[in-house]
Parts: sequence; C-alpha cells; structure tokens
Amino acid sequence: MSTDKIYLSSPHMSDEGYEMNYIKEAFDTNWIAPLGRNVNEFEKEFAAKVGSKAAVALVSGTSAIHLALRAAGVGQGDIVFCQSLTFSATANPIIYQNATPVFIDSNNETWNMCPEALEEAFVKYPDVKAVLVVHLYGLSADLDIIVELCRKHNAVLIEDAAESLGTYYKGKHTGTFGEYGVVSFNGNKIITTSGGGMLVSDNEERIDKVRFWATQSRDKARHYQHSELGYNYRMSNILAGIGRGQLKVLKQRVEKKKYIFEFYRRELGALEDVEFMPINEWNEPNYWLSCMILKGKVRPLDIMDALQAENIESRPIWKPMHMQPFFASYDYIGSDVSEKLFENGVCLPSDTKMTDEELNRVVEVVRKLCE
Repeated sequence: MSTDKIYLSSPHMSDEGYEMNYIKEAFDTNWIAPLGRNVNEFEKEFAAKVGSKAAVALVSGTSAIHLALRAAGVGQGDIVFCQSLTFSATANPIIYQNATPVFIDSNNETWNMCPEALEEAFVKYPDVKAVLVVHLYGLSADLDIIVELCRKHNAVLIEDAAESLGTYYKGKHTGTFGEYGVVSFNGNKIITTSGGGMLVSDNEERIDKVRFWATQSRDKARHYQHSELGYNYRMSNILAGIGRGQLKVLKQRVEKKKYIFEFYRRELGALEDVEFMPINEWNEPNYWLSCMILKGKVRPLDIMDALQAENIESRPIWKPMHMQPFFASYDYIGSDVSEKLFENGVCLPSDTKMTDEELNRVVEVVRKLCE
C-alpha cells in the first residue's frame, strides 16, 4: 500500500487546463496587474454562477468580510453578532472596524448559528448593527429563520460562505440570502485562486463603492487624490484567470467532495462511537470537509496522531472564538454546543484528488481505533 502523503484539501487545477488559457491571455496582453479582463470577467461569471447581481474580486475572504462590514456601516462601538464556531478570519474584521463582537453558539442540527441563541442575543443587544453567519464545512445555516430575525431587528446579514461555494439552501446558493455574501479562494477551498476572495450583493451601488475602497479610494482626478480611507485589496489579473478556469470545474469538485463524504459515511458510519456531520433535507452541501464526532473513549487526538503516523493530514474542528485568548473578554450567547463540537470533532482528509485506495487508507486507520 502506498505511503504517499494524503492532504486534507489541496489545490486541484483542472485537467482541461482552463486556468492556463486565461493566464496565458494575461501574459500575452501584458495585463499583469490588479485589474484587467480576467478580473472583470471573473466578477461577472461568478455573480452569474451564484445568482447575485454584482460581485467584486478581492485579495482574500477576510478582506471581503472587512469591506462588507464597512459597506454595512459598521464602525466604532457598534455591536456585531458573530458565529463562535468558525475560523478567526470571520471575527477579526469586526475588530478592524473598531466594533464589538458578540459571539453566538451553534446548534447540533446544523453546526452553524443557533437561531434560538441569536434571538436571545437580540433581546440583550437590540441595537446590533450586523450579523455574521457562517456556513461551516459547506453546511448551510438554517437561513429562513436567521434572515427573518435580522429583518425584524433591522440588522444587516452578512454570510461568511468562505467554505460553502457550491452549497445550496432550499435551491439557492449560500451567500445570496443576506445583504452581502463572502467567498474564499484560499488554496484549501473547493476552488482556488491560490489566495483571493469575492464579495457578492444584489446592491450594485454598494459593490461599486467596495470596489472603489479596495482600489485605494482613488478619486476621479488626474492627480492622486483620496477623499476616503482606501485599501489595497483588488485581486490580480493572473489570479482572476485561475479563478475563471476553476469556476468551470466547480460542479465536478462538489461531486467528488460528496463522493468522499459518502465513502466515509458508508465505511465508518456504522461504528457505535462515530457520528458524521448533519445533512438536512433542505441543505445541499458542497461537503468541503468530511467531519465526524467521536462519542466514545477514542478521542480526536488519537485519530489525528494515528493518521499522522501514516502520513495522512487531518484537523480538529474549529476552536470557537469565545474560547480564543484574544476574544475571551467578549460576550457569548448560548450553551456549550460549539465547545462540544470542538472537543469531539475531527476533519478527515477530503482532497478531491484522492483515490479509493487512499480513502481506504484513512478508513482503516479510523476503523482500527474505533471498532
């Protein structure tokens, strides 16, 4: 049996070479800059793919969250509700805007923001400015009730769909329910531009404003003039070319991610102390990472150490933000669901280049420990 390294989720360029065609065009036309045809077309093609009216390509998902918060009017002293079970990139931009995060627990049904905890948070903080919901590991949050709560309390909903491109909630792409949606193209995401992100919205005027801010807020003047604070956040024409090519294989990548998840669930789901992430009837996930919960004596570290010994990469479930040293002083609403998911969860390798032989290598390690 091979002992080659199995990655958690590594970049996967198209077999057809779509990306190189767009990159070559950029080189041939000498558009090696943070603007150009690839950037413009990537924004249009992406917006059309997810069913949004407008999109702006940026250097990262983090920068997209940052400018979504600014576009929502979040500033000094404002309260922003933020899902606690997430990566720090969701929460950090709240601090960039000198706002105050309040962290919200998840529920077991979705692993995402708990509507009951969110409703409790609105009672405690009625003047909240925005809500940052996450679609963790490609699982959509329960959006109907979250959207309704935000509308009722006049809070701007921002969807962190960094991990959920290709995920549908009741037939509609995640990232298109709130006022703003954010996607990441980091190297480990379902499609990648090596680094990069996209902000989408049906508010074309605000997307134009974000594009202005992201281009150093350069006024329309012959000389360099800046009337507002700006950022160097625009995606390069080269990376946008990679993104255009990757967008063509998104459906294939989702299909393979689903295959990987179903392989694990078929081979390991009958184990008494193993439970896989929830797939709800209204949720069509992209299965970005296949994750499981351990309910017995075998702990996540046991699994991860055993996999590492076989040259196989894995990862814990995200450590909640309210448990992080930097964010420990901020308020948290909910119970212990996100903490339990962190304590008991493991992300299994979900690389779209994995073979059945490699999937069986992972299964054998887990089965040996858990049977």
